[in-house]
Amino acid sequence: MIRKVVKNAQEGIEGVKDNMTFMLGGFGLCGIPENSIAALAASGIKGLTCISNNAGVDDFGLGLLLKTRQIKKMISSYVGENAEFERQMLSGELEVDLIPQGSLAERCRAGGVGIPAFYTPAGYGTEVAEGKEVRWFDGKPHILESALTADFAFVKAWKGDEAGNLIFKGTARNFNPMMAMAGKITVAEVEELLPAGSLDPNDVHVSGIFVQRIFQGVDYEKRIEQRTLRTTS
Repeated sequence: MIRKVVKNAQEGIEGVKDNMTFMLGGFGLCGIPENSIAALAASGIKGLTCISNNAGVDDFGLGLLLKTRQIKKMISSYVGENAEFERQMLSGELEVDLIPQGSLAERCRAGGVGIPAFYTPAGYGTEVAEGKEVRWFDGKPHILESALTADFAFVKAWKGDEAGNLIFKGTARNFNPMMAMAGKITVAEVEELLPAGSLDPNDVHVSGIFVQRIFQGVDYEKRIEQRTLRTTS
């Protein structure tokens, strides 16, 4: 029986080095690999290129790595909740590649399934299209977007088994599945780790063949970016 369990996040990130490219799952602060990010921050590695839908907030998520200047480039879609990100980008300290959200998702998916590039109409006529090949399909211009892959992909799931099969809960099934498929080494942290064979194959969102390491996460905060409450009448 294949067993891919490591003890904790520190063992999960073993082998990370300066100047690597990482994918980090999640949407906003939903479904982000909190334990892995904390371990990366503590490791002191630097010069990182991080592919993530967003950049966390100032004191949480990828905001931790931005605060310590460990990230040199962000490849993202939405970065509006992080003041430190904004400061570093405007000052030229941080290289930023902003990508339409659908294109970012498809570029990660393409990397995972071995498609080197694809055409999309998203971004044509904007800065996104600069320097990219354009072809017309059905009378509509499309730009060529290349697939994305990473040295490591860090994802967070609700349940997983010792063989690396993963189930995501609700909206945490966002960028996590496609990034799990696109990392050379994929590290999954889970809220509940079960013996191999415990999961119904019909419920599995990511097959263990894509996961090299898995561990039981701890102390999840599950923050909300902007908590908005209705005033009582």
